[in-house]
Amino acid sequence: MEYRKVSSSDHPEKPDLKLSVITFGAWAAGGWMWGGTERSEAVKAIRESYDAGVTSIDTAPIYGQGLSEEIVGEAIKDLPRDKVQILTKYGMRWDLAKGDLAMHSKNNAGEPIDVYKYAGRDSVILECENSLKRLGTDYIDLYQIHWPDHTTPIEETMEAVSQLIKEGKVRYAGVCNYDTALMREASQHIHLVSDQVPYSMVKRDIEAELVPYCIEHEKAILAYSPMERGLLTGKMKPGHQFAEDDHRASLYFFKDENLTRVNEFLSKIKPIADDKHVTLGQLVLKWTIEQPGITIALAGARNAEQARQNAAAADIVLDQGEIDLITQHLNALELVK
Repeated sequence: MEYRKVSSSDHPEKPDLKLSVITFGAWAAGGWMWGGTERSEAVKAIRESYDAGVTSIDTAPIYGQGLSEEIVGEAIKDLPRDKVQILTKYGMRWDLAKGDLAMHSKNNAGEPIDVYKYAGRDSVILECENSLKRLGTDYIDLYQIHWPDHTTPIEETMEAVSQLIKEGKVRYAGVCNYDTALMREASQHIHLVSDQVPYSMVKRDIEAELVPYCIEHEKAILAYSPMERGLLTGKMKPGHQFAEDDHRASLYFFKDENLTRVNEFLSKIKPIADDKHVTLGQLVLKWTIEQPGITIALAGARNAEQARQNAAAADIVLDQGEIDLITQHLNALELVK
């Protein structure tokens, strides 16, 4: 496993933050919007990841309305805390009608909930306390706003996180789903180290502005959904039926025509995977973490076997010619929206 430095601290006595290039993404572990979860399997998957060198885990309160964080807390309770990096988030409230309405949804019990993007000062402080309890720890390594909240000044939000850093409850501040303008503004109020954004072979829009900005200003990019929610595994075929509460059913990526086109692309790069005795999914993950500006890739796993496979992707050796060939085939892929 390779570990990459996210950013140097602005406090000399505080150690740098290093993350495993494959970081465990715990959204699906919470079950919400993924058709449910099996708690014991999720715990095993996280522990198997750790044994394979994946020391970094990304979660959020909204994932299962606290369930994902509880599962992460259970999985790491017997592990040495200084050997694990906990990444969680704030700013998505399902228990408070304040801020920007993000979506109407249902919890794991099928009950309707309204989710709001809200990052007011008191809310951030409260969310941190709740996350620490669920995670069973006294500090969070990287605390990230989940989505921009246009009803709260960024200065107010970042001052709240600064207070948490001073109190030792948070080590580093990050953001998610921020564009370059929002990153610039947030950086005026806090030592910002990272931006977590969607990035995959079929979603590369950040390469235009965000990647150059982050490279220039030494900000880490944490790529989420690098497998595009299972699309790039090659296992999904036209006619695939999703569970009723699986959010992927409504995404254009999973239209039959796009499944066909993606699978044709994957068949072109499969010889590289076969030559290295790895799966298509592992090859996709390796390509992702080799792209300029991409610091780590988040990969979820439903069980221990998936966790082992994701971790092993970091050990694949790709030369520049192979990376360029994959990208060449990828550039010829066009999806229908």
